[in-house]
Amino acid sequence: MSDVSPCLNCGACCSHFRVSFYWGDCESAGGTVPDELVSSISPSRVAMLGTDCKSPRCAALQGEVGQGTRCSIYEKRSSTCREFEASWTDGVHNPDCDAARAAFGLLPVEPMDSGKVTSLIVACA
Repeated sequence: MSDVSPCLNCGACCSHFRVSFYWGDCESAGGTVPDELVSSISPSRVAMLGTDCKSPRCAALQGEVGQGTRCSIYEKRSSTCREFEASWTDGVHNPDCDAARAAFGLLPVEPMDSGKVTSLIVACA
């Protein structure tokens, strides 16, 4: 059994959704997200660069979706990113994770009998 996050072989959520959050998560407001990696979308909300467009891809994402990825600001990531979990993390299904994976031709993450994530099967269409 592996405790390795299935996200390390995925990155689909970072290349499928707009990553927006309260501006207070930014360094200039006392948060952790580097200011140079966000753009303003309203007076109180910002989005990660690269995610507020038709074909989103977070500027902090490194690697190739479905092959091997990592967040270059993982320890400084926004509250939105901290709250988003792979499907079946702690036994909870996340349909948004499944939708992002499907957009890249990836199979959904499968749960183990205990409700935790088993191995991640990566299959590209």
